[in-house]
Amino acid sequence: MRKYETLFIFKPSIEEEKKVELLEKFKGIINADGEVEKVEEWGNRKLAYEIEKVKEGYYVLVNFKANPELPKELERNFKIADEVIRYIIINLEDK
Repeated sequence: MRKYETLFIFKPSIEEEKKVELLEKFKGIINADGEVEKVEEWGNRKLAYEIEKVKEGYYVLVNFKANPELPKELERNFKIADEVIRYIIINLEDK
């Protein structure tokens, strides 16, 4: 298994229940074929630039171990979720 890191940003306007639900969904996808090592919720922060007239977002950083196919599935789910405005998945072993 390889080590990965993902940072994703939720729209700041979503309710706390929806944030928890989406975070659990993404952690479930990772745990199905890998292992979540650490989750850091950074909270609302100002974006570097405006995205769709939104100036801030709710940042979440997740470190995990997984097989090479899992990031593609995670990325597909980030694209589907309307509440996610940006995301990035990084392979920590390619540095």
